[in-house]
Amino acid sequence: MKTVSGVIKKVFEFTNVLAGVCFFSVMALVLLNIIMRNVFKAPIMGTVEIVGLLVATGLGLAMANCEMLGGNIGMDISLPWSRKVDKIIEIVSYIISLGFWAIVVWQIFVYASASFVNGRVTSTASIPVYPFIFILGFNVFCLCVALAYKLVCMIKDASGPDETGRGEKEESK
Repeated sequence: MKTVSGVIKKVFEFTNVLAGVCFFSVMALVLLNIIMRNVFKAPIMGTVEIVGLLVATGLGLAMANCEMLGGNIGMDISLPWSRKVDKIIEIVSYIISLGFWAIVVWQIFVYASASFVNGRVTSTASIPVYPFIFILGFNVFCLCVALAYKLVCMIKDASGPDETGRGEKEESK
């Protein structure tokens, strides 16, 4: 499990670096566009489209690593239940999330394939959009991998000791 964890974390750290490159590129492009527009009176054509594509790609690239670090939005239900009930609710929540995001991955790839077949491009710069949609699909797949990994870890932890430090087998004696 440690080997799988290490590989997953390395891949997600790499995608996180690529996300940083996307956001740096957005900053550089906007700055260059401002300079070109104000100094040379010749703005860069399609800047808004390129910024939109880069931001969407950057956000997608950062999602999986953010999930692994616990940075995504979550909701805790704090009721006077035992820790076991809380763990079960959390596991069910992760199963539902994983199912939802798996459907999203599938639909993103369906949309990306349709965009490729139809030759969909941006309106001003005529940039094909399907590569960006496929990248987003891969990134959401990485999010599913992160959710599945955390789900497996939660299930392993749930079968361990409870809040008293004793496992189920010891309590039944």
